Amino acid sequence: MQIIVNGLILGSVYALIALGYTMVYGIIKLINFAHGDVYMMGAFMGYYFINSLHLNFFVALVLSMVGCAILGMVIEFLAYRPLRKSTKVAALITAIGVSFFLENVMIYFVGSASRQFPSAIKVHKYSFGSVSITNVQLMILITAVILMLLLQLIVKKTKMGKAMRAVSVEADAARLMGINVDQTISFTFALGSALAGAAGVLIGLYYGSIDPLMGMAPGLKAFVAAVLGGIGIIPGAALGGIVIGLLETLAQSLPGKLSWVAGYKDAVVYAVLIIILLIRPAGILGKNVKEKV
Repeated sequence: MQIIVNGLILGSVYALIALGYTMVYGIIKLINFAHGDVYMMGAFMGYYFINSLHLNFFVALVLSMVGCAILGMVIEFLAYRPLRKSTKVAALITAIGVSFFLENVMIYFVGSASRQFPSAIKVHKYSFGSVSITNVQLMILITAVILMLLLQLIVKKTKMGKAMRAVSVEADAARLMGINVDQTISFTFALGSALAGAAGVLIGLYYGSIDPLMGMAPGLKAFVAAVLGGIGIIPGAALGGIVIGLLETLAQSLPGKLSWVAGYKDAVVYAVLIIILLIRPAGILGKNVKEKV
C-alpha cells in the first residue's frame, strides 16, 4: 500500500506534464520536447515567488502557472507557428533547440548548481496502519487531481474546448466553420504549459531542490507516459503518468536480491513501454485508425 501511495503521488505529477505533450500532439501533431523545460521554468518561478517575494505557496503556484502559460504561448508564436507548414522533422529539431535554449539561459542566469526549494508548507506526517503519508504529499495529489478535472471540464464543456477538439480532428474544416485556429493552438500551448508549471512547483516542494537541468528526465518520462496511455488522448496521458509513477516506485522498492533493480528504474519504465507498444502500438487507450492512401 505504501508503494501504491508513493507511486500515485509521483504519477500524478508525471500525468500533469504528460497532458501538455498529448494536447499539443493531438492538435498539431508536434512532439514538443521543450515541454520538460517549461516544467523546469515553473519550478524556478515558484522558487522566486516564494523565496524572494515571500508569497503564499498557493499564490505562487497560480502565478507560476500563469507565467508558464505565457511562456508556452511565446514559444508557440516565435518557434513553432512559422514552421507550421514545414516538415515534421524541422518542427522536431526546433523543439529540441528550444529545450537547449531554455536550459542554457537558466544556467547563464542562475548557474548550474542545485538550489534548495523553500519549505513553504510545514510538514506533518499521518499514519494509517502500515501506510504513512505527509500533508505535502496529500496536497500534491489533491492539487494534481483538481487540475486534471478542471482540464477535462475545459475541454468538454467550454467553447474553446470544443474548438480544440474541432482543430484536432481537421484544422482546415474548423477554419471554414469560423474557428480561429491560431488562437486555439496558442490556447492549447498555454493550457499544457500551465499544467507543466504547476508540476514543477509541486515537485520542487516534494523533493526540496531544483536545478536548470531538472526538466530532462521527467520530461522524457512524461512523454513516455503520454505514448503509453495513447498520445493525443487526455485520459490516456493521465493513466500513463500514474502507471509510470507506480512502476518507478515499485522498481525502487523491490526487496532482497532484487534491490539492484532500483539503479535501473528508468530502464524498467522504458522496457515496459516497449512491451506495451509491441502489444498495443496505439497505447493503452489508443485506437488503431485506418487512413486512406
